[in-house]
Amino acid sequence: MSEGALKETAAPYRTGEARSEFAPLIDELYREEVLAARRMAPEEKLILGERLFRWACAITLEGIKLQHPEASEADCQRMLRERVELGRKLEAR
Repeated sequence: MSEGALKETAAPYRTGEARSEFAPLIDELYREEVLAARRMAPEEKLILGERLFRWACAITLEGIKLQHPEASEADCQRMLRERVELGRKLEAR
């Protein structure tokens, strides 16, 4: 496979799942996302990575609040920091 062809080939995002009638459309949309990401400048990727991290933290914080409705905002923030730190430790393994 040539280098150019490799750059036009998106990695599979799912394996072993049953395919639905929408699978070809899903595959094409995923391929377009991957190719667009490959064309992005490193600076754009960095900015989007930060946005994604902040979004994930916001979603996780809301989940913590639902799990612990009695917890103060400070306690919820502490639990979020603990979860982020746990993720870093697990990733470092």
